[in-house]
Amino acid sequence: MNRREFFKTGFQKVSKTLVEAADEHVKQKALHWIRPPYALNELEFLLACTRCDKCIEACPHDVIFPLPARRGARVTGTPAMNLLNKGCHLCEDWPCVTACEPGALKRPEADAVTEQIPLPQIALAAVNTQTCLPYHGPECGACASSCPVPNTLLWKEEKPYINTSTCTGCGLCREACIVEPKAINIKSIHYQTSRQSTNTSTLSSAE
Repeated sequence: MNRREFFKTGFQKVSKTLVEAADEHVKQKALHWIRPPYALNELEFLLACTRCDKCIEACPHDVIFPLPARRGARVTGTPAMNLLNKGCHLCEDWPCVTACEPGALKRPEADAVTEQIPLPQIALAAVNTQTCLPYHGPECGACASSCPVPNTLLWKEEKPYINTSTCTGCGLCREACIVEPKAINIKSIHYQTSRQSTNTSTLSSAE
């Protein structure tokens, strides 16, 4: 290896390390909010998003809001979803995604076999058995018809549970829940790869 190749290889390794470190850093930050459907990887999203507010304005259910300044200059004004209080309706025409001109929200290509575009994974949802009424005797069923994805909100012995393999984390079951605190926990998708343990109350909310 000559001198030029040596420095080129070294530079590429350092660059890759820096990118990986930056990616991990923004993912840790992103534990505190949930991006709109079909958002790019957090680092790519931040590089692409122009904070134009078009996805916020396009949402017909007012679920998307701009992150406040207290979250830091890097993310201030970027869109997040208020899934602690409202649910994403998985609109058929995805107006928020269509409105995103820079492509920070981008639908994937259709599946080669099914010829359908897969649903996005927006967040992680789970039934909180400590607050869910059917797990303690009383009948409920308030969330029974709330899930728009087939075979996802399921019932066993009149107790609800979530099929995580098909769940999008839209939060509509949480919105339908009648107990306080809510019996559906919502977390950022970055909890899938993070070792950090944070309560769902740390998620950004528009209210």
